[in-house]
Amino acid sequence: MAKTYYLPSHEYITVEGDEGRVGISEYAASQLGAVTYVDMPAEGDTFDAGEDFGAIESRKAASDLYMPVAGEIIAVNEDLENDPRLINNDPANAWIVKIRISDPSELDKLMDADAYRMYLTTLH
Repeated sequence: MAKTYYLPSHEYITVEGDEGRVGISEYAASQLGAVTYVDMPAEGDTFDAGEDFGAIESRKAASDLYMPVAGEIIAVNEDLENDPRLINNDPANAWIVKIRISDPSELDKLMDADAYRMYLTTLH
């Protein structure tokens, strides 16, 4: 069964086995407004937890994207190249990259869905 974790910078990772889909939360998508561009890494690139792996741009702002846990990029969501607004329509399913997780123990440092919801209440 898949489980989703969050960073304070509003990236999520949905984990199944040793793989994870990384994207931005619904909150982040709503704050950005209409997404116009997503800068994504290449398959085979590796990143450490917390490392900048790309960027997302909207009419309102540009924001770096941070890797929730260390891993290797095994897929990029090519649909976002043609239609980055997919992130606005359904951020939970409009993942940006898929990774093979290097160290599953790093997931313990992330927020689960309940902790993330509580975190969001502190932002207003």
